[in-house]
Amino acid sequence: MSGEDAPAQQQNAVDQKQDSKPTEEPKTEPEPAPAGEAAATAAAAETTEKVPEEEAFTYRALVLTGYGGYDKVKLQVKKGKPALKAGEIQVRVKVCGLNFADLMARQGLYDRLPSPPVSPGMECSGVVEAVGEEVTDRKVGDKVMVLSRFGLWQEVVAVPAMHTFIIPDGMSFEEAAALPVNYITAYMMLFDFGNLRPNQSILIHSAAGGVGTAATQLCKTVKDVTVFGTASAGKHETISQAGVTHPIDYRTKDYVEEVRKISPKGLDIVLDPLGGSDTHKGYNLLKPMGKLISYGAANMLAGQKKNLLAVAKNWYHQFTIHTLNLIQGNKSVCGFHLGYLDGETELISQAMNAILDLYKQGKVKPHIDSTWHLEQVGDAMRKMQERNNVGKVLLTTEPMPEEEKKEEPAAAKKEDKKKEDKKKEDKKKDDGKKDDKKKEEPKKEEPKKEEEKKEEEKKEEEK
Repeated sequence: MSGEDAPAQQQNAVDQKQDSKPTEEPKTEPEPAPAGEAAATAAAAETTEKVPEEEAFTYRALVLTGYGGYDKVKLQVKKGKPALKAGEIQVRVKVCGLNFADLMARQGLYDRLPSPPVSPGMECSGVVEAVGEEVTDRKVGDKVMVLSRFGLWQEVVAVPAMHTFIIPDGMSFEEAAALPVNYITAYMMLFDFGNLRPNQSILIHSAAGGVGTAATQLCKTVKDVTVFGTASAGKHETISQAGVTHPIDYRTKDYVEEVRKISPKGLDIVLDPLGGSDTHKGYNLLKPMGKLISYGAANMLAGQKKNLLAVAKNWYHQFTIHTLNLIQGNKSVCGFHLGYLDGETELISQAMNAILDLYKQGKVKPHIDSTWHLEQVGDAMRKMQERNNVGKVLLTTEPMPEEEKKEEPAAAKKEDKKKEDKKKEDKKKDDGKKDDKKKEEPKKEEPKKEEEKKEEEKKEEEK
């Protein structure tokens, strides 16, 4: 046997032994890689470890997905930490404020909100979680309230530090979220534009709303101010206790007539969030040296979706005046929009500092109407849009308990059933009224027939 055949025979013997053993799955071991490849593999492994860590950071956000009804604002989950620029801080949001501008934004009627998809929200309160470069006056753990053009209806936000204010001791996150938009708006209108002084009179529309409540409280900080406030009858007791001198039910009475009965000469200040024909009325209610301050166009909002008829009507009745008329009338007209003052940091800070001083003195305190979970944003918006709130409507980022989630559909069905039953009752009443009219018509016709018969008999006798 040659030396060349020996390895072949040995290999055959090994093959026979392997065939006789039970079959096993092959086990593969990684081959040792060259030094360069090993370093690259280690770097790749490190990267894959870091990516899941970043992706693991998630937070919930309310997103306006398109213009329309309440269902256009959806709760979504975002991945990754917001990137911090120089001068910015990261805030873990606790409570968000709901404003009338958010309702208008949902319908595409608010030009300070970028096009969808976008997160609404102009105010919130929370805790600082991270601080960016060049930030020296905020630190991790600070409790802050935030004011911004949009984007605050989220669990985590990155905002410029200069747009935040330290929450004073004793103030809750709910109060802090209710303060910025409403109180800065009311303060600047009353004192910067209005120059409110003792013994003056003022008309506050929607006196039970967020701005209305803030304006009423601020009026009380000035001696002997007479406040006329419009609200539905069911809210009169509350707004009277808040400081409204003369509550007016705008649904059943003409507020112009009611004001004239008590103050024939007119008013010193009119705050107008309505627009359209109400702006004309407000201007005509001013006494000499009076001031009309327009800060909204709520009359454009009619129903869940944009109502083109309401928008057109508002524009048709838009208030215009010649400067000569202003001169001769000794009146002034002002316009206020907090969304366009986002660059005036110093001006806003001065107003907020004054408001916080008044809060510490116990002279102002936000009135909270209700707090809703992010999952209930549709219900929160509906409550505000249907004018059912007294004070501020808030959203909490605290997750909604599972029990409440189960109960909510049942409650919604119950509410829908109530509305349906009410519609049926109203229809029955209308049908009943129609039937009564039909019954009355024959009774009215009977005397007419008798009169006609008598006339015919007279004619026959004459013949």
